[in-house]
Amino acid sequence: MLTTQASLDQVAAQLKAGDKARVAGLQQVVAYLAKHPIPTSFPSVVYAVAGAGSPTEDQIRRDAELAYACALRWAATGEAAYARQARQILDGYARNFQRYSTSPKPDGSPTEFRQTYLEAAWVAPTFVAAAEIIRYYRLGGKTGAGWPAADVAAFSTFLKKLQTDYVDPLPAGTSWVNNWQVSCAYAQLALGVWFDDRAEYEKGYRYALAVQPQVFYANGNVKELCDRDCHHPQYTLTGLTNAAEIARLQTGDTALYALHNQQLRVGWEKLLDALEHAPGSCTDCSAHPAVWPGIETAYAYYRTPRLAALRERGAPYGVPGDDTFAGFTSLMQPAGAR
Repeated sequence: MLTTQASLDQVAAQLKAGDKARVAGLQQVVAYLAKHPIPTSFPSVVYAVAGAGSPTEDQIRRDAELAYACALRWAATGEAAYARQARQILDGYARNFQRYSTSPKPDGSPTEFRQTYLEAAWVAPTFVAAAEIIRYYRLGGKTGAGWPAADVAAFSTFLKKLQTDYVDPLPAGTSWVNNWQVSCAYAQLALGVWFDDRAEYEKGYRYALAVQPQVFYANGNVKELCDRDCHHPQYTLTGLTNAAEIARLQTGDTALYALHNQQLRVGWEKLLDALEHAPGSCTDCSAHPAVWPGIETAYAYYRTPRLAALRERGAPYGVPGDDTFAGFTSLMQPAGAR
């Protein structure tokens, strides 16, 4: 989804040659795996809590990233144990997950059911990113991860449940336009790739094209940067960047990167202005310096000095602090200008 046979082969070769940047990127994967043991039990019901979290919500987000970390480590090093661990996580959710539900917020007020739509839209693409590698990647072009067809089919059933019950209903479940819609479009693109479903893919692609202009102001700022806080706009920027990268890899289409005079690039650069509290920036994010791993992908495409400066604030990149969106971009992004 966000990698290819060729890009993963390149990463493995660079690691073998001792490339310092790649080794640093792999270390983020190693550190995540060291911090989070492979689970032996998986929730049947995941409880969404708006603005907070629950043990099951935290676990499914964390486990999606963990499966991706295992898949990337297997592809990068050829160590079969990590392919088995990735399969253990993917199979665990395929066998156990039944549904999302909600729990009250910390103040006791109810969590609206539509929060489950967003939670599913966050985890589905990361699960797909892991599963695509385990399903299709071949070490040295020959040796696969050995994922049985029956297990692949069971995992597809799990993803279909996320798609049908939660991701696809999201647009009708909200009246505002912000990172929620971006997350939905990204998830629909990813699920379309997994299912080889052109209709689902095109639905996500058209939705991304429609939503992207609505989440920016005319001056290039993400609306949530000026109107909300310093981290929600990075949900928008990362989701749009990942959607654009899926389209580029799948069909060679770079329209999402180019849309409205590279609106996406400008949005990332406006974030840098806010982090630096530059004159004219719409907010001051200097006290909130975290940069999300989507910048690595954006920089790999645009290669501008401003994005290089933003990328350098946090490289190498692991995962977002709340385990939303596929991480470890410092390991998986192809080197050199496109």
